[in-house]
Amino acid sequence: MPDFRKGFMVIKMQHQQTSSMNSGTLVGRKAPDFTAHAYHENKFKDIKLSTLKGKWVILAFYPGDFTFVCPTELSRFADMYADFKKVNAEVLSVSTDSEHVHKAWADQSASIKKIRYPMLADNSGKISKLYGVYIDSGVDEGRSLRATFIIDPDGIIRSADIHDNSIGRSVKEVLRKLQAANYVRQHGGEVCPVEWEVGSKTLRPGIGLVGKI
Repeated sequence: MPDFRKGFMVIKMQHQQTSSMNSGTLVGRKAPDFTAHAYHENKFKDIKLSTLKGKWVILAFYPGDFTFVCPTELSRFADMYADFKKVNAEVLSVSTDSEHVHKAWADQSASIKKIRYPMLADNSGKISKLYGVYIDSGVDEGRSLRATFIIDPDGIIRSADIHDNSIGRSVKEVLRKLQAANYVRQHGGEVCPVEWEVGSKTLRPGIGLVGKI
């Protein structure tokens, strides 16, 4: 086989391997679009994800209203909402409860009443299924896993965190990852090392840095 054909086959195999490795994640791909009913600032409205293009979006899935871990997370998102807004980000919480249940919860809970970001209703589970977090069996059937997706202003998913529903997420870490993703977007060629925070040093990958970290 001529050398150029061997080179082509190697490149093709590497591409196939990379595609296979990425088949189970949405990171680096276009965020699935959707329209959902929502409860927001004491009103019912419809929200279409693609209309938020130009902003960062934090898509926070949680198992359900009137539960235990969930209000602690949503309350923390509410406390830090201004910090997310400073990075030009919108927070969207999502559960398979209806917008009416969201309102009922806000009426009953002080933690939920202070929320100023939209609470999306995914009654059919369609959105949860689009993002691969829908639970289709067991005691939590019909709910979603606890998951966070960070979507950039171009509509590309830059981070995905999915874990067991018994483990509450760190909203501080969600904000840190958002800030890191935003920094990298604004500073081409630089990357953020471990536990990077705003104001910390970044790295600029290159041959001169190999083996020196």
